Amino acid sequence: MSPKNTLDPLELYASAIDTSDYVPSIAPLVRRMVPAVGELLDVGAGGGQLGAALRDPALPWTAIEPSPTMRRRLARLDNPPRIVEAGWAEADVAAGMHDTVLAATMPALFDQPEAFLARCRTWARNAVVWVVPAHAGPKGLCFAGCLPSEWHREDETPGIDIVMRGLSSASRPQEAAFVDWTFTGIVSDLDQLAHWMAGRLGWSDADERRAHLHAHLAGNAKRIDQGFRLDILRRTAVLVWGNK
Repeated sequence: MSPKNTLDPLELYASAIDTSDYVPSIAPLVRRMVPAVGELLDVGAGGGQLGAALRDPALPWTAIEPSPTMRRRLARLDNPPRIVEAGWAEADVAAGMHDTVLAATMPALFDQPEAFLARCRTWARNAVVWVVPAHAGPKGLCFAGCLPSEWHREDETPGIDIVMRGLSSASRPQEAAFVDWTFTGIVSDLDQLAHWMAGRLGWSDADERRAHLHAHLAGNAKRIDQGFRLDILRRTAVLVWGNK
């Protein structure tokens, strides 16, 4: 396989979260809505950036994460969580053993919101916090937000709309707040990113759009010492349910 095809989408996304203002923008909002996080369960924790910022440093925390790539990231944190190597539906986590349950931008929010919320509430003593995309745009391919819709062809319905449609009236959150931030990805090789994205879009090597995609990314990128920076504006909703 060509090195240009070997980018890991989870690592690509997590690296961009490292260089974005995601945590500085969202963590203070969550803290205002849930002042006492207590013992934290981070479901679908990914790289753990938000969970690490929110956890009470005096207390242990737990992360449910099925991806080996992301589990390696979690293990490298200064104060790593206890890691449950499973998806949310299979995770062996006792009920009522965590004060706050956090879930940020994971498929279950869109695919099975009612069932997932019920599971989160069994785990939480005090609060459930969901962090949900609230902008109109693609939610699948990493960096698809840089592309015209006729290229990525993803549903651009805001994630918050999908989540709220999937919840019954009795399951609506008690609190909701919104925050704007910027997804900032830094890539060393723009040609590699363009080649990888074209492959993920299903374009053949002979597809003339490949050259246009590279030129489009180059036109949107800013040259920096580390390579190229791509900025995509985002809006996020923080939803909170209380169990008390």
